[in-house]
Amino acid sequence: MRYLCIACDVLARPVYLSASLSPHIVDISLERFGWHIHPKQLRQILQAHIDSLEVDSPYDALLLAYGLCGKATEGLRAGSIPLVIPRAHDCITLFLGGRDRYNQEFLSCPGTYWYVQDFVERGETEEIPLSIGAYTSAAADASYSEFVEKYGADNANYLMEVMSAWQAHYERAVYIDLGLSAQNSAFARAQSDAKNHGWRFEQVTGDMVLIQRLLSGEWDEQNFLVLQPGQQIEMVGGDEVIGLRANK
Repeated sequence: MRYLCIACDVLARPVYLSASLSPHIVDISLERFGWHIHPKQLRQILQAHIDSLEVDSPYDALLLAYGLCGKATEGLRAGSIPLVIPRAHDCITLFLGGRDRYNQEFLSCPGTYWYVQDFVERGETEEIPLSIGAYTSAAADASYSEFVEKYGADNANYLMEVMSAWQAHYERAVYIDLGLSAQNSAFARAQSDAKNHGWRFEQVTGDMVLIQRLLSGEWDEQNFLVLQPGQQIEMVGGDEVIGLRANK
């Protein structure tokens, strides 16, 4: 089998390592981190990748190393070959190895800034703060839509008020150690930010199992959505995160 993987460059090291260990041939194409702040543009970029593959493409599947990412991947339509994407809200799920662990971390301390080596190396801009834990307006819109579907409008409004409160009171900086780099710039930055802002600092061990399974073709239904040509991604309530959009 031969796959093409489109990935955010904050996942560069895990993706390239997983590709090297895959039993299949995996080509990698990286998009710069930060497009999640503009989900409509990111959706257009990803759909352009999908549409660029012709029927006679050498690839057996197109893999997206993305999550829902502020609803950026919602509405994407598979092209001439199957499209595979993890069932994840964002890249933190991919760094931690699954939704269960992501949910545990979120519930224990929702006001968390996350740090990984690839992102710190690629720097920050005036538009993009140096954290993949920053709660963007796009992420807020996605959360609100999911809350309305699960709990109703009144409860959704209340939950958004609660979330807005903790946004103003981040309390933890977490460095995710994936064991892929001897450099300590992300570790040092997380420690420095924690000290400067009065947050507590923690280091956690990452888990690349979802990324490895994505690139190895181990697509169990619980953790991955596999779309056949013409099918579309839709955000769904509950733990599945994403599903197939019903034909209208």
